[in-house]
Amino acid sequence: MTTKQSIREAFAEASSFFMGCGVLEPQRNAQLLLEHVLGMSGTAYYMALPDPFPAAAIAAWEDVVTRKAAGEPAQYIIGEQEFYGLLFEVTPAVLIPRPETELLVEAVLQQAERLWPGYAQPAPLVAADIGTGSGAIAVSLAVQAPSWHVHASDISPAALRVAERNATRHAASVAFREGNLLVPFAGMGLDILVSNPPYIPARDIAGLQPEVRDFEPRLALDGGMDGLNPYRIMLEQIALLATPPRLIGFELGMGQAEDIATLLRHTGYWNEIITIPDYAGIDRHVLGVRV
Repeated sequence: MTTKQSIREAFAEASSFFMGCGVLEPQRNAQLLLEHVLGMSGTAYYMALPDPFPAAAIAAWEDVVTRKAAGEPAQYIIGEQEFYGLLFEVTPAVLIPRPETELLVEAVLQQAERLWPGYAQPAPLVAADIGTGSGAIAVSLAVQAPSWHVHASDISPAALRVAERNATRHAASVAFREGNLLVPFAGMGLDILVSNPPYIPARDIAGLQPEVRDFEPRLALDGGMDGLNPYRIMLEQIALLATPPRLIGFELGMGQAEDIATLLRHTGYWNEIITIPDYAGIDRHVLGVRV
């Protein structure tokens, strides 16, 4: 870019460049990266559009544009992503939190209020987020329901370090455990279990968008041959717990809702199965409730 460009011209140039590179949402990505490099957002960003592009920011801007054009997710470049009204650190060690997962958090909170009105009971509710990644679900639950005892597990030590930093960032009380799915909770009694596990069938990973396939951790994507392995294993591991959770909630992939609902019914632990669509109308979450 030239030193005579305005911020608006830099935005237009980057948007056009991204479009030519096949970047999805080129204008949105250009704006996110511009706001990051310039250290401004909202009204301040829009008011600055006619201004000359700061010479001191040119090198950083060219770097992030090059990275984005090569397919790197903007969230990894920026280092954070908003989720449930909170900003979360994200690194290539964790899956980038998606807006549809906010619906799972909302559903768990709503069903918990239905089962335990006002959360009135002798002891605090115990909840566990399995495969926590960035900690988005666990931290959001802990912030929204501070009386709960929230736990979270992940098989990845690097992911747990990110999650721990996010809990600290938001002063959320979450106990983290390293291990495979429910194994770290053997012998514990859980009231609530929630998980957004890997659910992409292994054969489909090669066909994912390059941003996801080439940059997000495969460990957080690969759900085995049909994408359902983590769910089967978790439901088998319920036997490791002192008591089965009264409320369980899963996020899942397109076309998997009926299979997951059937798996939940066959356990016999939950007498009400609830399916929740995402913003696109795709059945994205399945909950089991023991009423």
